[in-house]
Order: sequence, then structure tokens, then C-alpha cells
Amino acid sequence: MKSRLLFYLTELLFPRLCAVCGDKLIEQERWICLHCLHHIPRTNFHLTEENPVAQLFYGRVQIEQATSFFYFSKGSKYQNLVHDLKYKGMKELGEEMGKQFGIDLLKSPEFSSVDLICPVPLHPKKERKRGYNQSWWIASGIAQLLNKPISADNLKRSIFTETQTKKTRFERWQNVEGIFELTNPEAFNGMHILLVDDVVTTGSTLEACAQAIQSKSSARISIATLAKA
Repeated sequence: MKSRLLFYLTELLFPRLCAVCGDKLIEQERWICLHCLHHIPRTNFHLTEENPVAQLFYGRVQIEQATSFFYFSKGSKYQNLVHDLKYKGMKELGEEMGKQFGIDLLKSPEFSSVDLICPVPLHPKKERKRGYNQSWWIASGIAQLLNKPISADNLKRSIFTETQTKKTRFERWQNVEGIFELTNPEAFNGMHILLVDDVVTTGSTLEACAQAIQSKSSARISIATLAKA
């Protein structure tokens, strides 16, 4: 009884709001209301091998499969979701959306058969400033649904770079060339690795990650991002 009273008091003083529309959440909802979750613009790329995300990597790096959970465009209400996750400390939102993403990935044999989930790393300097790696939280949600382990300490970002925002495709590629490395290549040998990131635009960061892994190990790589810009 006391815990219920505390819950309602907290809700009254500090109401939980949907990260997309800003409406008050009901007790059963977490981070995003059911209406916004139902209407999220899903890509369903996990059901199609030749999709726009996979095509980003054609002729650039060898991947098994690639997908994104949903589309967002600049100014759309679903951009708020990504912005809150990255810049407003709502890391648990990433885990919740990762779980929703995982439900879809379970429908695809290519993704449900991965061996290991690897979030795209931040440089330690940037992670200290932000306080967390949003890609790790997305990966955590996916891992719980796929029942797969996470590798967060093998792939490292060894060079600090500027943000990719507002850079051209070529500038993005230059900005991330050679900035990732494996600390224990043998641990990835023979594994099917699922690289996880928050947003894919040109694919330059994910390409650099894949090249770092494949240049030192015999791993196969698939890609999953929360959003496709």
C-alpha cells in the first residue's frame, strides 16, 4: 500500500512523459506511449536482404545483413526520441527501444542467429562527458530479446574525432578512417557479430568498425541501427 502511494505521489510531482509526443504516460507504459510506439515508422528491413541500409555498404565492406528499426527525418517527432537518448541522459530509453527492436529481429533468421552483439564504441573522452554510450544501451535491449552476450571492451575507438553532423559523405568517411581497433582479435574469430549503433546516415562509422574487425579477425558482420536518417 505504501509503495503504491509513493508511486502515485511521484507521478503527481514528477509525471513521466512520452519521449515522442510529450503526453503523460500511464502506469504500464515505459518511456514511450503505446500510441507512439504503434505508429513508429518501422522500416521492416530485417525482412528484406537487399534494403537501403544494406545497400549503403555495397562495394565498401562485406556484411551479412543490415537493418534499422525506424525512419526519422529532421523535425519529425521521432527525432525527439533519438535526441533525448543521446543528449538528455535518457539512456534507459535506448534499452527499451532496443527490446522493441529485438522483437522484430527475432523474426529474421539472419539476426536471431548472431553469436555476439557489439555496440559501436564512443571515444573514452566523449563517453566520460556524456556519462554513457547510447549504443550500449540499445545493444543491451536487443541482447535481452535475442539472448546473446554483449562485447563492449574488444572494439575500441582509439582516436577522438569531431562530430559527424553536417559533414558530407566523403568528410564523414575521412573523419572515421582508421579510428577503431580490436584489443583481442582472436575473441571474434569465427563469430557472427551484430554491430549496433543509434543512427545510420551514410554508414561511414559502421564501415570503419567493420573494417577494423575484419582486418584482424575472421568474424562475419551484420548491422542493426535504431534509426535510419
